[in-house]
Amino acid sequence: MSETEVIRENILSERKKIKEVIKQKKEREKSELEKTQIECPECGSYNLVHDYERAELVCSDCGLVIDANFIDQGPEWRAFDNDQRMKRSRVGAPMTYTIHDKGLSTMIDWRNRDTYGKSISAKNRAQLYRLRKWQRRIRVSNATERNLAFALSELDRMASALALSRNIRETAAVVYRKAVGKNLIRGRSIEGVAASALYAACRQCNVPRTLDEIGEVSRVSRKEIGRTYRFVARELSLKLTPTSPVDYVPRFCSGLHLKGEVESKTVEILRQAAEKELTSGRGPTGVAAAAIYIASILNGDRRTQREVADVAGVTEVTIRNRYKELAEELDIEIIL
Repeated sequence: MSETEVIRENILSERKKIKEVIKQKKEREKSELEKTQIECPECGSYNLVHDYERAELVCSDCGLVIDANFIDQGPEWRAFDNDQRMKRSRVGAPMTYTIHDKGLSTMIDWRNRDTYGKSISAKNRAQLYRLRKWQRRIRVSNATERNLAFALSELDRMASALALSRNIRETAAVVYRKAVGKNLIRGRSIEGVAASALYAACRQCNVPRTLDEIGEVSRVSRKEIGRTYRFVARELSLKLTPTSPVDYVPRFCSGLHLKGEVESKTVEILRQAAEKELTSGRGPTGVAAAAIYIASILNGDRRTQREVADVAGVTEVTIRNRYKELAEELDIEIIL
């Protein structure tokens, strides 16, 4: 028997052992689950249904009522739509990282009304004003919380200007909190670190935004955002893959009001270009814009280089250079 055959036999035997271990583990978990579950005394089934309207525990196989008059753990009120559910629910808002105290503190409403909606008398308004003032002071107690309060409000402002989703805001807030925890803010502007955290969050969530777009809505320069981002990513060991041109295609096509066929063709062109390594070493926005320009011509929904350049944030010269490279390497015939 040769050496390769011996190695193959060893691998197969190891795989059999692993499968046996997994099978035994599943059987053990199943038996433990059966011990914890309630069994029907009539037919031995575990398919039991809680009927909360009648307060009964019923076997769905044989119909035996196993238990009755048990306590309903749900709310004592009913709601027929989402508005009623939100009004009658007595729980607070979920925890969020986008607020410096994670949304766990209380708020005194700015309206001078009590819980019944009645207007508060002028005699008690001065006391309510003092309560509001002290509540604001208590929520921000030290320098770190003041830093977080300002930075997270700045993050929220930039994310709103870029129309970013909630999960990206949460991710950016987590990145900024980690930077504060490692004392990476010292010697750098709060706006710069907040902008770099937002840029990193966009990269992590595969919704990339360029440094120019982040720089337009922030109060710091593109150069400072890039420098701070590289420092934060290195210190926090953020594993960020290079941005792919495909990630920009839906947004650019939407901005140009292109059809779905154009978007599909653009993705196909970019995948062919990636296989031939035409996208490496080039700006992803320029490559994406050139592919969109080619796809719009091929599908008869033509857009000018100026229109594509304005949406993508690149120059017409970049689009011309990239689309000529793509057309030549991929053997695409373009009739202008």
